[in-house]
Order: sequence, then C-alpha cells, then structure tokens
Amino acid sequence: MSETAAPRRSAIDRFLNIVETGGNALPHPATLFALLALLVVLMSGVAAWLDVSAAHPSTGEPITVVNLLTLEGLHRMSTSMVTNFTSFAPLGTVLVALLGIGVAEHSGLIGAALRLVVLASPRVLLTPVVVFAGVMSNMASEIGYVLMVPLAGLIFLAAGRHPILGMAAAFAGVSGGYSANLLIGTIDPLLAGLSQEAARIVDPAYTVTPVANWYFMIASTPLITLLGWYTTERIVAPRFAHKPELQAASDGETHSADPEAQKLKPEEKRGLWWSLVATAVITLILIWAALPKGLFFGAGFMRDPVTGDLLRSPMLNSVVAIIFLYGVVVGVTYGIVARTVRSDEDVIKGMGQSMSTLGVYLVLTFFAAQFVAFFNWTQLGLIFAVEGASLLDSARQLVLGGETDPSSWRWVLAKLLIMGGFIGLTAVANLFMGSASAKWALMAPIFVPMFMILGYSPELTQIAYRIGDSVTNIISPMMSYFALIIAFLQRYEPKAGIGTVISVMLPYSVVFAIGWSILFAVWLVLGLPIGPGSPLEYIQATPAG
Repeated sequence: MSETAAPRRSAIDRFLNIVETGGNALPHPATLFALLALLVVLMSGVAAWLDVSAAHPSTGEPITVVNLLTLEGLHRMSTSMVTNFTSFAPLGTVLVALLGIGVAEHSGLIGAALRLVVLASPRVLLTPVVVFAGVMSNMASEIGYVLMVPLAGLIFLAAGRHPILGMAAAFAGVSGGYSANLLIGTIDPLLAGLSQEAARIVDPAYTVTPVANWYFMIASTPLITLLGWYTTERIVAPRFAHKPELQAASDGETHSADPEAQKLKPEEKRGLWWSLVATAVITLILIWAALPKGLFFGAGFMRDPVTGDLLRSPMLNSVVAIIFLYGVVVGVTYGIVARTVRSDEDVIKGMGQSMSTLGVYLVLTFFAAQFVAFFNWTQLGLIFAVEGASLLDSARQLVLGGETDPSSWRWVLAKLLIMGGFIGLTAVANLFMGSASAKWALMAPIFVPMFMILGYSPELTQIAYRIGDSVTNIISPMMSYFALIIAFLQRYEPKAGIGTVISVMLPYSVVFAIGWSILFAVWLVLGLPIGPGSPLEYIQATPAG
C-alpha cells in the first residue's frame, strides 16, 4: 500500500484490534449455543421462582414460564435430544439442497459457467460483470469465495489493472451482496426454517417459505451490481492506479495465470450448451406445472390441489427439491458431455464431498437445535417478545403522536425507524459473530415474535436481518473466509493483513448499507410484497373475550 494510505489503514487497524479482541473473547458458535442452552435452563428456574408471566397477544391468556430445572424438565430434555436435532427445520433443507449443488460443483459446471460470464465480458463492463457474477455465485453456497475472488484477481491483472481491485469487486459481490440474487440458493431455506421456528412461538401454524424474500432479492441484484461498480471505479480504484512495482513482482505469476489458461475448453463449451438445454427443459416443465389448471393438458399439477392457487402450493413448498433437481440433472448433463462425470460413482462422489464440508455445521446445528427447543419450551421467548414489543410500541406511539391511520406517514416513519434500528443492530452484531445462520438462530426467537406482536411479518424481519448481515460481512474478521481473502491478497501484496482488507472493503460496506437501506425504505413506503405470498404486515388473531 502507498504511504499516503498508511495513516488511514493504521486507524482502521486500531479499531479492528478492539473488534478482534471482542470477537476472540467469544467461544466457538457451537460452544456458545451449548452455553446458551444451559443459561436458558437456569433462567427458566429463576423466572418460574419469580413468577414471571405475560398476556398472550393473540388469546389474552396468561403466559407462564415452564421450569426446566425440575425432574420433568430433565426427562423432557434427555428424551427429546435426538428429535430436537433431527426435526430442526434448517437441517434437512440444507442437506438436500447441498446434495444437488455438490453434483453441479463437482462436475465443474458452476466453475465453467462463472468463467464464461467473466471472461466473455467487454473490458468496459469487466467490473460490473465481476460484481454480478460474485452476487450470483452465492446461490451455490460459498463457492464464490474460493473461485470468484482469485479468478477476478487474475482477470484484472491480465487486463492491465491491479489484481486486488478485481478481488475487491468480486469479494464485494460474493459477501457484501450475500442476500441479493436472481435465484434461490442454499441460504434461503436455511434462514426461512429458522424464521418459521421463531414465528411459531406466536403463531403455531405460521409458515415461512424459502422464496419469502425473492422479489426483494431480485431488485437488490442490479442495485448491488451498480453500487459495487461505482464504489470500485470511483472510490477504490484511485488507490490502486499506479503500482508498477507490484506488476514486476507478480510478473512470473501473471504469465503462468495467462487468461488463455482460463478459457473454456471445447468439451466445457459443449457441456455448457447441453446443460443449458437441460436447464431449459426443467424450467419449461416447472412452468407447465405452475400454469393455471386447464390451460394446457395436465397443466398446474404443482398448484394447490384444492384451491388451485400457486401461493402456499406444492410448487413453492418444493423449492429445496427443485434446487436439488436442477443441481443433479444439469450437473450430470454437463459432466457427461464435458467428460468430468463418467459413472454414477462420480455423481455420488460429488454429493459426498458436499456433505463432507458440513461436519462443523452439523455440530453447530445440534447445539443450536437444543437451544431453540429449550427456549421455546420455557416460553421465555414469547414473554420477552411481549414485553419488548410493549417497549417498542411505546416508542412507536411517540412517533405516531396519536395517529390511527396505518397508511399515514407517521406509521410508515415508525416502521422505518424500528426496522432501520434492527438493520443497524444486526450489522454491528455481524462484526463479532460471522455466521449468518448462527446469528439468526440466536436472534430470530427474540426479534421475529417481537415484531410479529407489533404487526410486522416474519418475512419482513428476515429481510431486514439479511441486509444488516450482508453489508458488514466484508469487514468482519469473524467471517469464516476472511483469512482466506487475506491469503489471496498476499499473493500480490505480501504485507497485506486485516487492515488492508478492511481499508479496501470499508467503502463497499458503507455504500451498500446506505443504498440497500434506501431501497428497503422505498419498498416499505410503497408497500410492495417482498416475496411470493410474503406480506409486510402480520395480522394477529383477535384476543379472546
């Protein structure tokens, strides 16, 4: 880095020392959930002794704490340990989705498709294409970190630009745009499952689908692409305008990583063409399945068999199965044509490799499932939500000033302030706890019911969480791939460290936070749905009596 940038980087380093110290003081997320589960048990005993209670917002009935520090509580925890884990909503959805994605990844389909998109782009559009490809890559779990980021560095270097600039643009799309996409990915069913578990604290029949935020995600994709393009060229690029010594130092690697070596081979091109045909066939079948019944022969067979509606239909409830289907069929098609899949053993190997990366996730899920189950049993979550909603409602009433019309500007302002505060809270929490699913497993049982009581839907709360979680991913040392990004940068800047990554990515974080929050505010003002069958409001049942 240049000497003029050193003071700014040093200031960020001092700030990060505080963040890193605080983050390192936390135990591993799995240990954290185990400790939280134990804390819930102890709190249930104390709360029961203090006779803590609240009135149910829907029925008006008193809510009392269930004490787990009893013999009955011990029996319930020990006999339900296995079912708590196996019935945990996010577990099956993630496993099934990753089986399909694993085939597509192992066959080379995803890597070839990303290389094609980036390498075929005109030089003037190189930056937005890299950001867009990074955003789209997050549908396939974390492949963007290990493929898109280093590939973007090589492409920018070959184009005569600083490789760190290319890696920054890719990293911004992959991680900063983690909740923007044109398609549904593995994170969507995972978060939806956690949101549903939390929503059922208030409404036992409530369902959150994996496509709950799809409309907002689609609109966010061009926004993040444009913001990433602007930030790269206008804010970050000037810092890397003149680096002749880096080019010389990296010259040997530059030639070994010539773009010719990254071009698609003939069999890869044929594989992509046939995988496109397979994708088109599956898509046409799904369109046929979603058409209104009677429009064509057999049409609408995936709609609701009773009402014929597409919302809450087998189609929308089969998103995970559809992801699996696309991954397997399209991945196998590509692999057969490109000769990367020669037998069923290669397909099973791809699935197995995908599952082999989930060891730590399974451990984390086991303890998270116990925590969520204990928390729900004690009814502490509902009591906290009722009391917290009461405090937030008091603050909201100050903003409303006696206004009773939900369509008035005061009501909209109150919603913006509450949701804006939640986005900010999530963004700060992300600096200390990098896992999106782990944080949501911790926060959802408190905030989803709380906002439901205030009349805000779980889907709306989830998208606010996703915005806050995404914008600080790229500056969070707790993010699991942060160390890998540093290693990538050190290939071209040997002295690069945490401060280097933060100083490069901080502008993206600030610009994304501002731009995404503005889009979110506009969305709320216009009252637009954030996904199929996903309302902005939650209508409570009328209390008994």
